[in-house]
Amino acid sequence: MSCPICARDSDPKYRPFCSRRCADVDLAHWLRGDYAIPAEAIDDENPADLTDPPARPQ
Repeated sequence: MSCPICARDSDPKYRPFCSRRCADVDLAHWLRGDYAIPAEAIDDENPADLTDPPARPQ
């Protein structure tokens, strides 16, 4: 497996990264918001737009 940051071989100690540096670079990307999971925004001002959660089975 290669490092997702620099493409060198990964080190088992830092897997999937090759070094602590590449792991820290990846963490910085997450903290800056470079990586994001797409989602729809919820309008909290209009409660009618919110759907009720599914009922729990008993």
